[in-house]
Amino acid sequence: MSENLSSLSSASTAGAAGAAPGRRRVSLAELEPPIALGPLDGRYRSVVAPLVDHLSEAALNRARLDVEVSWLIHLTTTGALPGAPTLSDADVAYLRGVVDSFGAAEIAELAEIERETRHDVKAVEYFLKRRLAAAAGAVGPDSPLPAVGEIVHIFCTSEDVNNLSYALTVRDAVRQVWLPAALALAGDLADLARQTAEVPMLSRTHGQTATPTTLGKELAVLAARLRRQLRRVSTAEFMGKMNGATGTYGAHAVSVPGTDWQAVSRSFVEGLGLTWNPLTTQIEPHDWQAELYADISRFNRVLHNLCTDVWTYISLGYFRQRLSAQGSTGSSTMPHKVNPIRFENAEANLEISSALLDTLGATLVTSRLQRDLTDSTTQRNIGVAIGHSLLALDNVRRGLAGLDVDADAMQRDLDDSWEVLGEAVQSAMRAASVAGAEGMADPYERLKELTRGRRVDAEGMRALIAGLGLPKDVEERLLALTPATYTGLAASLVTHLDD
Repeated sequence: MSENLSSLSSASTAGAAGAAPGRRRVSLAELEPPIALGPLDGRYRSVVAPLVDHLSEAALNRARLDVEVSWLIHLTTTGALPGAPTLSDADVAYLRGVVDSFGAAEIAELAEIERETRHDVKAVEYFLKRRLAAAAGAVGPDSPLPAVGEIVHIFCTSEDVNNLSYALTVRDAVRQVWLPAALALAGDLADLARQTAEVPMLSRTHGQTATPTTLGKELAVLAARLRRQLRRVSTAEFMGKMNGATGTYGAHAVSVPGTDWQAVSRSFVEGLGLTWNPLTTQIEPHDWQAELYADISRFNRVLHNLCTDVWTYISLGYFRQRLSAQGSTGSSTMPHKVNPIRFENAEANLEISSALLDTLGATLVTSRLQRDLTDSTTQRNIGVAIGHSLLALDNVRRGLAGLDVDADAMQRDLDDSWEVLGEAVQSAMRAASVAGAEGMADPYERLKELTRGRRVDAEGMRALIAGLGLPKDVEERLLALTPATYTGLAASLVTHLDD
């Protein structure tokens, strides 16, 4: 067994270096600059790059630095910590500048510190203390900053810094990047729905011909569903805590018993633009994250439904794809094809995003007793989950922009489906019977016998209507009806998008 395992290990190593004995390949893992392992940081980087400012490891560290700086400023300006020096405007500006100037050199320096500390948050603390030690040269010799190093991270557990950092970065990623893209897509879809509100289209329930509608009404249904989820996302709470190792303010109360630490904590968290959570263990429970990710995941699934419907309408010929908008080869072997790749790519990315978001939501709400570290690795995948959704949004928007409506194709299908008027005729017969008309018995059964499983043309349907003995006004109304005009209130329903 050991020899077999050894052989397998050797084969794996050889496979990385060469495809066959005697051949060696360049090790892609050793190239500089490093090659991305995943598609979001490789092939699709340009689309998801805005998320790097919020959900990358570097962005997380910048947010941690921001929280540490803000906590230092808060303690020294509120009087919460007796004996702490008063910071001048120049001191505060210097501290804020440490955060604002956090770039490539600082990222490298922080990584170097972390290699020594083996602890990411502790590395941020030491990084900030270095900047405090150097403050006199920038602010002046009278600055108290070089002497306040022990205030940095005071009363904090790592989770005090982390939970606030994640709340800030997720909030900004959603509000500044994902939500504007999602709102723009929903707006595009609503505009298309209004433009096609009166374009008649054959419905297909269970894939079978059914009562006609309009293209705009069907698109409006999806636009309204997307907007509903976006309203939920736009009002999401982003919660935070600052209460110590087990959420009891233990170190705070024993060290400085005269300070109202709950008030200090609340004012600090709310000052960051977050909702204060007064009841936590060592960690903020992350329930708000689970709620947010569920809403984004549900949005993804509604958008997935749009993709499959539009894909089907393309296959039916109701939409034509402009080749210039696709900007790509349709098929590597069939030159006539323009594939609906934008919608297919979006489907796949939405599925990946929702799977990750579902996992995040399910995992983050559980932490053993007062703390475990399962959330640490889990939360590092938030950017991946939202990134795949953002990529899908880009694909769908570009896909919709490349479509032209083929009303003639829809009209041909309607003209071939006069049997769908059977519903209108039998319903009119029922209404006439209720109103006192004679000879209207068993309307459903009579229409079923004549139309189920059969193609009925205009002449056949009109002959049927004329032979039913309907009241004159009802007969005239039905004889004037066509599949294209049997759309009920569909066009006017689109106006609900403006409610």
